[in-house]
Amino acid sequence: MKLRLSIVLVFVVFIGLQAQKTFKLYSPDKTLELTVQEKKGEVSYALKKDGKPLLGSSNLGFALKEGDLSKDFKIVETKTSSKDESWSQPWGEEIDVRNHYNELFVELKQKKGEKRALNIRFRAFDDGIGFRYEFPKQTNLDKFTITDEKTTFDFLKDHKSWSLSYNAEFYEGLYRDRALSKLDTISTPLTIETENGFYLAVHEANLTNFASLNLFPTGSTKTELKAYLTPWANGDKVYLETGSVSPWRTLIVATSPGDLMLSRLMLNLNEPNRIKDTSWIKPGRYIGIWWGIHMEKYTWKQGPTHGAETSNVLRYIDFAAKHGFSGVLVEGWNEGWEEWKDYQFTKPYSDFDIKRITDYAKSKGVKLIGHHETGGATKNYESQMEDAFTYYKSFGVDAVKTGYVGSLLDGKQKHGSQYGVRHYRKVIESAAKHQIMIDNHEPAMPTGLQRTYPNLMTQEGVRGQEWDAWSKDGGNPPNHTTIIPFTRGLAGPMDFTPGTFDFENPVIPGTRVWTTLAKQLALSVVIYSPLQMASDMIENYENKPEFEFLTSVPTTFSKTVVPDAEIGEYVTIARRDLNARDWYVGSITNEKARDIKISLEFLEKGARYKAKIFRDGPGADYLTNPYPVVIEEKIVFKEDVLEFHLASGGGLGILIKKQK
Repeated sequence: MKLRLSIVLVFVVFIGLQAQKTFKLYSPDKTLELTVQEKKGEVSYALKKDGKPLLGSSNLGFALKEGDLSKDFKIVETKTSSKDESWSQPWGEEIDVRNHYNELFVELKQKKGEKRALNIRFRAFDDGIGFRYEFPKQTNLDKFTITDEKTTFDFLKDHKSWSLSYNAEFYEGLYRDRALSKLDTISTPLTIETENGFYLAVHEANLTNFASLNLFPTGSTKTELKAYLTPWANGDKVYLETGSVSPWRTLIVATSPGDLMLSRLMLNLNEPNRIKDTSWIKPGRYIGIWWGIHMEKYTWKQGPTHGAETSNVLRYIDFAAKHGFSGVLVEGWNEGWEEWKDYQFTKPYSDFDIKRITDYAKSKGVKLIGHHETGGATKNYESQMEDAFTYYKSFGVDAVKTGYVGSLLDGKQKHGSQYGVRHYRKVIESAAKHQIMIDNHEPAMPTGLQRTYPNLMTQEGVRGQEWDAWSKDGGNPPNHTTIIPFTRGLAGPMDFTPGTFDFENPVIPGTRVWTTLAKQLALSVVIYSPLQMASDMIENYENKPEFEFLTSVPTTFSKTVVPDAEIGEYVTIARRDLNARDWYVGSITNEKARDIKISLEFLEKGARYKAKIFRDGPGADYLTNPYPVVIEEKIVFKEDVLEFHLASGGGLGILIKKQK
């Protein structure tokens, strides 16, 4: 009897030790279950939603030049905590954001050799998870080089996904619909639709002094995706020292496509606002000479058809003032455009009188929006950056579009590399010091940094509407804008530049905007950007009643809802103004014509609204007849469900004004 009891006791102790190597973390609503486990010195994680597996056992850790930091671990200590707070944005798709999570902090130490330490912090939200690596100060590791990140996401099944190839220059490519096993190396965000009705998105948050995250399939089933960090030119991935942290690896978990768009998980994993006075940060809608340059009516460089010539800019300022636009973007104003290099950021062309232009703009209540194209020459830009921002600020310019058109930064480094990430941060911080807002083109993929530096208003990193001007493949297909809100849009505001009214292209006749005119209106609601340009030349807006829609829709909101959406097919989005009175609705479709219903249940109960509807007119079709638009008005209430027909490649916009 004593012998048998001893065996039982030993067994119980063994089970207890094993249990200490497995830890669970639940989302506040208990629907997500995150499991962290140490087994044979390796630490992994797994995830379930409503008891259904989303991620199988997935790897964690790094390979360093100084040794392997993914094996031989023991869990030294764990800590749990919770937080439930709300914070406010100076601009956004809504102003107030709830940050509610449970946290598990895991301290790891290797058992042999240098006995190096690595900590991992996990957070579970109701709409997903985030985790990051923390490299604590320690005796046996100081400065180090990451050669590989071993993080994996084991999705268990061959789900449908939408992704962008890692090789898409400047992230300006078409997102493809493919099974996970068919992926090549892709950039994040990666969006997934599971067989059991969940929608997932893998990305990262707070990309600081690190390399951008990419993924590729591995293993026999190729449904496990492994991290691939954008390298330096020499192949190294990241240079760090202890006391640093990685970006957060994020996974949004939703039950509808719309809920993916409404997740604020990425923003919540960024640091709070570091700009104390944000009164100078002002969203707005603007115009520019840009489309005229693409249509070769104007040139960037100085000459007989120079777009940035003073009288032409004054003409655009008059138009902006007349129609309530906040600014005018002027590209090609400074020396250096002849060879697209050696740009001078404090030397305007002789026919661009910056003082006259900015004084005139101020008298009209309009701002000049500056432009710094670098050609990817970051060192040249950094050597002039402080002077350039000081110069602009002396003329009252407080918004600048930056550009990095060049396959490699300084001919060596990728835009998403640690080098690029460091440069972009330097620009944003310098601009904030000068109280200047930034619209960053050819960026690293956004990761929510606008929470910390809200002067980072918007970024490109998307195949925008400019491709409809000059792309040799004909331009963006109709389904493109029904995909990017659920992929690139999850990373942050997109400077897509909707609002083209004239679809003729004398430069490349086979290339044009592949939408109806009504869809161009709707895109100003569907695609979010707090600084948004109405893309066309001003003469194409004259005497067009549809233009009212573009001039009416604001660019920051108190609330956003998604009444209905299917990725790659159609999407309807409604946004409420800052005064919490009026709503703006945009609905778009792909190349398929379709009938839709829009429930107005987002409206205030008992309130009376007037809806002004801009919809595809009779015979509208993006291929053969894109221009017909019907404008009509009706009184609506919360209980109403509106029915519409969207033309092929079409859309509609609705201005919903609350009545007294």
